[in-house]
Amino acid sequence: MKLCRYDADRVGLVQDDRVVDVSDALSVLGEMRWPVPKGDRLIARFEEFRAAAEEIKDVPGKLLSEVRLLSPIANPTKIIGAPVNYAKHLDESRKDQGIHFDREIKTIDQYGLFLKASSSICGPSEGVALRFPDRRNDHEVELVAVIGRQADRISREDALDYIAGYTVGLDMTVRGTEDRSFRKSIDTYTVIGPWLVTADEVGDPGALDIELSVNDEMRQRSNTRHLIFDVPRLIEYASSFYTLYPGDVIMTGTPEGVGPVRPGDSITAAIAGVGAMTVDVRDA
Repeated sequence: MKLCRYDADRVGLVQDDRVVDVSDALSVLGEMRWPVPKGDRLIARFEEFRAAAEEIKDVPGKLLSEVRLLSPIANPTKIIGAPVNYAKHLDESRKDQGIHFDREIKTIDQYGLFLKASSSICGPSEGVALRFPDRRNDHEVELVAVIGRQADRISREDALDYIAGYTVGLDMTVRGTEDRSFRKSIDTYTVIGPWLVTADEVGDPGALDIELSVNDEMRQRSNTRHLIFDVPRLIEYASSFYTLYPGDVIMTGTPEGVGPVRPGDSITAAIAGVGAMTVDVRDA
């Protein structure tokens, strides 16, 4: 199943080049009272929602090209980042002064993971708004794993059972000397989309081609087999420090080829078996 959020927070099933509105299935989520449960309620009750959505028949669809795609995940408690999680990106980070700013670039097992503000999340149709266009703002394409149920101290062997699905992510960053989490938490600097593909449709997340182009110029191209910490290891590692909740987003790291974008640029990010999204860059 491919699930998207679009236009005025409608929920749709993606079927070929069309979106079928299944927003009525949200009724199975019930009403909520304060304080609301931690996590994204749709993801937490996804099987109930899925069953209700599949019962909806004879609903006219819209062309994907006619809708405004938002982030398929609305309420993550955490956006988790994996720093320098490809060996070749580690090499380029150590060589490029514009990335390292005279700091020692360490490995992911030395850094640990980092968190981004949930307010930085947006969908591909919303685009990236450069708050500091006078500074270097880099693109970073990443496979995103979305947690499907509460997970605490999960073993590597069981980790994939806790994934609801996958999506494509842009972990945008403004370069500088400030803390990584601070520089990556700007509004619109976590682009998620174009939809959520359920885990059963993706299969092995460790063998997916990943690429990114800017204005049709190829910048990044790799495969998730080159991850230093693969998806199960990232879930094991993250959940050893904090509880993961439904809808939590794990951005798995970017391969080599990161580079700057400017207002007016168009980014296309794609992951085989997951999807592709085009994201415009503008001034904030």
